[in-house]
Amino acid sequence: MNVLKHFKKGSPKPELPNDGVLRLYLMRFCPYSQRASLVLAAKHIPHHKIYIDLSEKPEWYTDFSPLGKVPAIQLTAVPGQPALVESLVIAEYLDELYPVRRLLPEDPLQKAQDKILIQRLSPAIDAVYPVLFTKDPPEDALPNFENALDVFEQELTKRATPYFGGAQIGMVDYMIWPWFERFPALKHVVPGEYELDRARYAKLLDWVDLMEKDEAIKEIALDSETHAQFMVTRQEGQPNYDIAFPVATEELME
Repeated sequence: MNVLKHFKKGSPKPELPNDGVLRLYLMRFCPYSQRASLVLAAKHIPHHKIYIDLSEKPEWYTDFSPLGKVPAIQLTAVPGQPALVESLVIAEYLDELYPVRRLLPEDPLQKAQDKILIQRLSPAIDAVYPVLFTKDPPEDALPNFENALDVFEQELTKRATPYFGGAQIGMVDYMIWPWFERFPALKHVVPGEYELDRARYAKLLDWVDLMEKDEAIKEIALDSETHAQFMVTRQEGQPNYDIAFPVATEELME
């Protein structure tokens, strides 16, 4: 059961059934939250979603995330109902707890290399962030962003597989996807309808096309126009998190 709104400062703590089902605390536009959502969707793990307004966090949220970060996941079937934070920690925990369709490789070296590759997206995120969310980004932001993506084009060439996970989607694919879902919004927020160069990123953009067909991604994804609308509200200093929902009410969904 999910309440389609973000809980704010002063909001009462939601009343959820004591049913042992995982509880995911997230923000709808947060790419780190989307990492956890994708793993849950890919493994068909039942869970409740509780959306958190990151600008005005409800006072009770620190009970689950002491630093107020999202995502957090509460393990209601475990004694004491502890909560985990940090998207990569949550993703690996879920992968081990629900081993059907393992996302991380079994080989220790390959697992370590995949974790390193996930971290190598950070320079691209750091470069493109001010373009997406500020009104006056540095002039070299987009060139730095493109240079940071070269490593992923090269890695797909090296691996010679359609996905970073091999013949099927793996953890690397899901962990970096949230940002690739947002990159097309650049054409709505940057003059000239900016897009990545298909000649330079042929394999990477083929990968994007394949990822968009994945059922877990289709279940969670927002379109580039919706992402762009949210980015504009962020640029204006008044982020509207509920813009993600068709009707920003307390509608309940199973």
